[in-house]
Amino acid sequence: MALIKSVRGFTPLFGKKCYLADTATIIGDVAMGDHCSIWFNAVLRGDVNSIRIGNNVNIQDGAIIHGTWQTASTTIGNNVSVAHNAIVHGCTLEDNVLVGMNAVIMDNAVIGKNSVIAAGAIVLENTIVEPGSVYGGVPAKKLKKTDQHLTRNLLERISSNYIKYASWYE
Repeated sequence: MALIKSVRGFTPLFGKKCYLADTATIIGDVAMGDHCSIWFNAVLRGDVNSIRIGNNVNIQDGAIIHGTWQTASTTIGNNVSVAHNAIVHGCTLEDNVLVGMNAVIMDNAVIGKNSVIAAGAIVLENTIVEPGSVYGGVPAKKLKKTDQHLTRNLLERISSNYIKYASWYE
């Protein structure tokens, strides 16, 4: 059973049909929409600031979602995939975003809709990723624009697949 813990008077809130893996940790001021999945060893720590998550979001194994005290909350839109071991810290991920494995997104960055942050990328604080972009590298820079094929076959497919994967654990 996932560790769900209240802190500073805040208790996590969950939408309909959310899957929480046995070793997931969800703490404090966290609110998520419907059909979300939080996978093994993922940590959503809403102790120092809020975490808001839309619908159809998957936070994969080992990912960390956090913020910064009084200055940077975390907001995640709809149909977002945060891959294995990524760190999403005090930033905004708009709708239809993929954050690749081991990527790091820092405080006050904004990742525009229909965008991809490549595996291993580091998005520095205050970076604005324009909608429909692929960013990669250290520090992350724009590599190219996304297209309909990438959006449909990667962003939408991964988000949909994780709803299916979660159903296997019911």
